[in-house]
Amino acid sequence: MHFNKHSNVEGSHAFLSASKYHWVNYDDEKLLASFTNQFASIIGTRKHAWAAEAIRLGRRQPRNEETLNRYINDAIGFRMEPEVVLFHSYNCFGTADAISFAKNILRVSDLKTGIHPGNHKQVKIYIALFCLEYRINPYDIEMIGRIYQLDEIDEFIGDSKEIRELMDKIVKADRMIEDMREVMG
Repeated sequence: MHFNKHSNVEGSHAFLSASKYHWVNYDDEKLLASFTNQFASIIGTRKHAWAAEAIRLGRRQPRNEETLNRYINDAIGFRMEPEVVLFHSYNCFGTADAISFAKNILRVSDLKTGIHPGNHKQVKIYIALFCLEYRINPYDIEMIGRIYQLDEIDEFIGDSKEIRELMDKIVKADRMIEDMREVMG
């Protein structure tokens, strides 16, 4: 038998794929809601890419309350770099949407394009990863986190003790996983 070739879709997954078979149990409403969520995720990815490019190019956006515009303009104003990977190990790393470190002030901003509320914990983990990677004592710097979502800015000041605890947790969890890898071969 000669099977048809579909090189244009090889390596990708259809929304109604066999590997994600749960959709066969969805009613019409849930099916459309699931598709809407996937579409929103794709739009969110595109907005992040747009924002990163605008920040790199220094292209300010119209001054208004729109989340994306405020995020881009603030990142440019604070001279932040977009999409920076913060690496502790292959077990623990992440990409900060925008980050800067100058004059002992660390700024980490997170752009949320969905409706699910952002969480300070994510930004705090980025701060902890930064401190681990660059061997910075969180007690020696000021840390400002921001979450941009639904046309609001949620700003908080990082707590040095909490960041140190997250750093210790990352190191411990990484060590445990590496030890398990050795046992598993």
